[in-house]
Order: sequence, then structure tokens, then C-alpha cells
Amino acid sequence: MSTDPMPWLIPLPPQPDDPVGLMGIGREVSPRAILGGARRGMFPWTGRYPVPWCSPDPRAVFEPGQIRRPRSLRKSIKNRGYEVTFDISFADVVTRCARTPRPGQPGTWLTPNLAQAWLELHQQGRYHSVEVWQDGVLVGGLVGLALGRAFFGDSMFHHTRDASKVAFVTLCAALHQAGYTLVDGQMPTPHLVSLGARSVPRGAFLEVLDAALSHDVAPGLWADGIPPT
Repeated sequence: MSTDPMPWLIPLPPQPDDPVGLMGIGREVSPRAILGGARRGMFPWTGRYPVPWCSPDPRAVFEPGQIRRPRSLRKSIKNRGYEVTFDISFADVVTRCARTPRPGQPGTWLTPNLAQAWLELHQQGRYHSVEVWQDGVLVGGLVGLALGRAFFGDSMFHHTRDASKVAFVTLCAALHQAGYTLVDGQMPTPHLVSLGARSVPRGAFLEVLDAALSHDVAPGLWADGIPPT
């Protein structure tokens, strides 16, 4: 049996004018493939066949301890009565993320096979959710993958003002306290830059990623908090 988690991947030469950084196409989005792709700095752009595996250049990178909190966001955190939890309602967050299309993309990119792979990784203690509640109602959240001292953000949603931002800054504070060194935001956008993302070349991102993955961190659920690394 091949030890390569992506033996079926058809590599493609990077194109300088490709904002999503298409690196190859493949046939599946299994948990094994997602983990293997993340270690190479790649993620599936969608679960539709043939699956595009991407590594944007430049890459949006956060240092968990260097997150910006604009004044309006600080007011939302203080005044809107939000409560933030981890790994309490993973499937619900994924469902709501799937119903929120990415700008410029028709339909949903988060297909059932991709959602199923995330669920299996969540059950393995690798994929995590952050939930934001207001008066007991789920109003925002995000999901992503934790490997080593890196967290790969995948998708978020919000139904009320700043709810997804509250999820993100709360997560980053907890990651920083636990010893994580890298949060991947995938493609740089003005929204991410406003929160403190840096745009770094793919090569520099892979170096930072390699350092973060050099630490072996045990998987597990985060409902009781993120364990120190």
C-alpha cells in the first residue's frame, strides 16, 4: 500500500496569474487526503470531482497573538451578549457554512463529501468548530483543521453583526495561549487584512508551516478548552 496520502493527484504547474493557486486535481477529499494536503500547504477548493487542490500565492497568514480588534468589533464583543464555545455543535456550524456561498462562486462549494470528511476528522479530534451564541441561538461560527501548532481556517458564517469575527478573535486568543504559532487564512482579502493577516509568498508560508508542524500535538476535542502544546 502506498504511503502517499494523495497518489492519484495530478500535479499542475503554478500559474502566476492564478489567485487560488491551483496545484493539482484529484479524485477524492478523504480525511487522509485532507491531512496529507494540509502538510503540503494545499486544501481542496471544493469537493466536486475533479477536486481542485490549491495553495494560494500569496497566502493569508496570522500570528495568533497579533490579531487586530477594530473598535466596532470590540463594541460587538462587549455589548451584544455573545457567548463563544468550542466543539459543541460542529455539524450545525458546517451546515450553516455550506449554506453560505463564497463570493463569485455559484452554488455551494462545501459539498456533502467534503462535509463528511470534516466530520470524520472532527471525530478524530483534528477538525474543530467555534460557535457564537446569542440568547441561546447559534448566530455565527467557523471550522478548521488543527495540525501541530498550526490551525487551518476553512469556513465561517454569521447571521448577526460581527459574529464570525468574534469567533475568530476568540479562537486566536485561545490558540495563542495554548502555544499555536500559525493560523492559515488561505487567500488574502481586505476582511482578513483588517484582522491582522499578512500576505506572504508561498515559499515563506511553507517554511512557517514546516516549523509549526515540527511539533507533534495530540488530537482531541476542545469543548473544555484548547490544551497547551
